[in-house]
Amino acid sequence: MSTDAHDVPGAVPLGGPRFQTDPALLYRQMRREHGAVTPVVLDGDVPAWLVLGYRELHQVTGDPVLFSRDSDLWNQWENIPDDWPLLPMIGRRQPSILYTVGERHRERAAMISDALEAVDPHLLRGHAERFADELVDRLCAKGEADLVGDYAMLLPVRVLARLYGFPDEQGPALVTALNDMIDGRERALAGQTHLGTSMARLLADRKAAPADDVASRMLADESGFTEEEVAQDLMVMMAAGHQPTADWIGNSLRLMLTDDRFAASLFGGRNSVAEAMNEVLWEDTPTQNVAGRWAARDTQLGGRRIRAGDLVLLGLQGANSDPQVRTDGSALTGGNNAHFSFGHGEHRCPFPAQEVAEVIARTGIEVVLDRLPDIDLAVPAGSLTRRPSPWLRGLTELPVRFTPTTALGGTSA
Repeated sequence: MSTDAHDVPGAVPLGGPRFQTDPALLYRQMRREHGAVTPVVLDGDVPAWLVLGYRELHQVTGDPVLFSRDSDLWNQWENIPDDWPLLPMIGRRQPSILYTVGERHRERAAMISDALEAVDPHLLRGHAERFADELVDRLCAKGEADLVGDYAMLLPVRVLARLYGFPDEQGPALVTALNDMIDGRERALAGQTHLGTSMARLLADRKAAPADDVASRMLADESGFTEEEVAQDLMVMMAAGHQPTADWIGNSLRLMLTDDRFAASLFGGRNSVAEAMNEVLWEDTPTQNVAGRWAARDTQLGGRRIRAGDLVLLGLQGANSDPQVRTDGSALTGGNNAHFSFGHGEHRCPFPAQEVAEVIARTGIEVVLDRLPDIDLAVPAGSLTRRPSPWLRGLTELPVRFTPTTALGGTSA
């Protein structure tokens, strides 16, 4: 018997400590009680569907007509207050690539891909190494550090800001704004405002004086996108490129510091870095759930009746661990990249953006292991805690200790 999200008993609140402590267990319970498509409620008791099945998620992301990115289709807008904390994530009439559909979306995706593909890979790695070394210089003489707050949370946005065209000194404020916006709490709208103001200022500067950077290349694109559209896309690229990459670094370092399979890699085994990073994308992916898609008409999905305008959330981690496709339950550390961590279909993360994220994350991990070779956890592994967000999974801190070393020098980070 099919049911809709508005009359399903036991709909699961999408939030709370269970996402912080053991989301894998929570996803198993949700799948057992509700199946591959689970009714959930967002802040303010707003109903939605969370897709946990691998095949069902493949169906949703592979059909952008039936499951649209056009948020105007949502049948709940009349119930959404102006100060709803998830508005930065589930916005209405936002002129960004996230909510563009059809041919215009394909043109927009091409503009972004072309701008990122033009980034010199050697220059990218050089920026990542320089910023990583500068951050390690700040902490290497102390013998202890928090690799999340002191390192991972500072590195990606510094590199991305340089690639996009921002002055280096604007990096710290951008970090704060992005984290506030992504966590979807009371500071979310203020963070979005700061990021938007910063992007508008950057584009004004680059329009007057173009340079060899991503912002200038996007402004020079001849597809006819407005400055506001370019600014919105840069905001999306910054948010999507920073926090998940920071969590990819943190989650991978946690795995390598707590799992005996990776112990040897702490002393120079670089292949194990790639294996740990890939395992994280399967088992502990930074982007756990994504909002979303909206049903263009009444339909069926995973035995559920989906009404026109219903919000469908993409359960990336739930799908990655779907027992229907992970029959043996073993960890995946090899070259299997069939996970959903970068999405799927027309609205997936552009391949050049994936490459940028991977270079930043891998460089960040390798620099730490090279510079602090005897690094070890400073607290019991079981005491490490995660942020409570159901959307992004990352550590609140990663305390480590190591033999103090001398800074390499160079300009201040």
